[in-house]
Amino acid sequence: MSARVLAVVVVNYGAARLLESNLVSTASDVPEARIVVVDNLSTPTERETVSALCAARGWDLVPMATNAGFGGGVNAGAAHAFDVLGATDLLLLNPDARIDGGSVAALLDATADDLTLASPRVVDADGRVWFAGMDVYLDDGAMGGPRRRREQPSARRLPWISGACMLIPRSVWELTGGFHEEYFLYWEDVDISVRAARAGARLVVVDDATAIHDEGSTHRGRGQRAEAKSELYYYYNIRNRLLFAALHLDDDDVAAWERSAPRNAWQVLLRGGRRQFLRPLPPLRAAWRGVRDGRRFLSRHRSTGAPV
Repeated sequence: MSARVLAVVVVNYGAARLLESNLVSTASDVPEARIVVVDNLSTPTERETVSALCAARGWDLVPMATNAGFGGGVNAGAAHAFDVLGATDLLLLNPDARIDGGSVAALLDATADDLTLASPRVVDADGRVWFAGMDVYLDDGAMGGPRRRREQPSARRLPWISGACMLIPRSVWELTGGFHEEYFLYWEDVDISVRAARAGARLVVVDDATAIHDEGSTHRGRGQRAEAKSELYYYYNIRNRLLFAALHLDDDDVAAWERSAPRNAWQVLLRGGRRQFLRPLPPLRAAWRGVRDGRRFLSRHRSTGAPV
């Protein structure tokens, strides 16, 4: 078997400071990996900062002409990694995440059989578990982790692997065709996990591997509390749940997810804490828009038979 070539792909949008604090650490701990930074266009100053950082560190920069979203950025980074660098494996990593060399080795070992999509356990900066495997439940569209899996072992569910830190062999990438760019932000990892599993790949959470993820630093507004979330976080999480339904579910499950959309939207809003409702207009506006636009996907699916 030929040697594996690992490329770490990070999609950046206005987060150069996080690259300096997280990606520098990962790159130092995994010196054999090629580093690919995809810079979605934000500001000229950010582009200059990211370009200088990549040049100083010897990283490959893929500068995007626009903000292509997370999925579009990953696809551009993957194309560069495979076609230019000759990578055999991608490690997708958020700008606000880092992983050590031993954990990367464990992920590579877990994907040695080729058709495997793997994630480490992901913890926050205080060591609390943030991701140890998740499922989306078909009856109501809600998310659940290992606890719900134990409590409802017979429930219909679709497992998924977190895109905050995900090891994708080239074979799995080619099997799925990459990320679906219509999502733009959030749910892309659920989507590619489900498509990979349905095409015959295994999904694995590697307990011997750990990544550290400071989740809030990429999707809360400047000056917001640690648990706060941005309007974009609410909008895309709520909208994309229904986009996923249109793409992947049968008519009965789509109808159930549409009925539960307001309840699930409320659960998404609660992730930002209750203090935000002292000024409720921004989060409620984002939630309303997310449900509205998600239902438009479903309406289009019903009228044309096409998912989007």
